[in-house]
Amino acid sequence: MGSVILAMATFAFVGAVTPGPVNILATSTAVNAGVKEAAKHVLGASLAYAFVVYLSGNVMQGLLHVLPKLEGIMQVSGSLYLFYLAYKIFTAPAASMAASHTARSGLWTGSLTQLLNPKAWLVAMSGISLFVFGRGDENLYLLIFTSVSLVLCLIGVGVWAVLGTVLASRLENPRQQRQFNRVMGVLLAVSVLMIWT
Repeated sequence: MGSVILAMATFAFVGAVTPGPVNILATSTAVNAGVKEAAKHVLGASLAYAFVVYLSGNVMQGLLHVLPKLEGIMQVSGSLYLFYLAYKIFTAPAASMAASHTARSGLWTGSLTQLLNPKAWLVAMSGISLFVFGRGDENLYLLIFTSVSLVLCLIGVGVWAVLGTVLASRLENPRQQRQFNRVMGVLLAVSVLMIWT
């Protein structure tokens, strides 16, 4: 079982740390709203991803029949929401870092972004098919995979939030902050477009 858990951890970490909407928002939240809000974003995204993994494992057989319809609905609704967030980031006014700490964008934005992220669902279902189905006690393996995914998502998305925290001290200048927000808004929009390719 140890080698299976190691494989799960590797898979979960790669899925969590690679660039995507949730990670870009973690960096942007850390820069614009501070460590506390970024930590809430990381926690929200990680808990939501663990929920996605667990839900996918429990209802995957049923999902396989409706997946083509469900995937299309998720892609459209998730893309619209993420484009909205990209616009909000791109047009965010520069403010002093102290003032921007009052913004509330962490826990719910992190959770909702993850729940609407098609990448999260596809990675979760891929992992379940690799590490849960066909194992002796599928319920036990699902719980293990969900737990491993939660921990590694906290770490993977947390890396992006730390990047934002490091960048925040270099972005006290309003012009630099506006440029950073525009770059992050464009990157978020590009990551959405990549979902469709």
